[in-house]
Amino acid sequence: MDGRSKNNEIVVKDSSVSTIEFNGEIYICITDMARNKNPKEPKDVIKNWMRSRTTIEYLGIWEQLNNGAFKGVEFDSLLYEAGSNSFTLSPTKWIEFTDEEIIRNPFHERVAIDYFIF
Repeated sequence: MDGRSKNNEIVVKDSSVSTIEFNGEIYICITDMARNKNPKEPKDVIKNWMRSRTTIEYLGIWEQLNNGAFKGVEFDSLLYEAGSNSFTLSPTKWIEFTDEEIIRNPFHERVAIDYFIF
């Protein structure tokens, strides 16, 4: 990081959640948030959230607006698969398919808030 970052913590439902401010934007660690629902396997909570068609649509819109390198064709294949019983999606797979911008740990605050509502 270039020195313009600041680490903080917030408390959500009595759990500490890491945040980082970078270039004026706040990013929130959704893994910390997922630990509130499943302390042993927070990655499973995140994967379940990410496999939802509405989540994929939301993330796709975010990427189209904020990521000039977004791979729309690859995204369309993910959207087509979403909703089937065999479909799974992880942050790593999202990165491969879309040349991600927001799927990092921590997430941009707006995406993390959407996750929290989930």
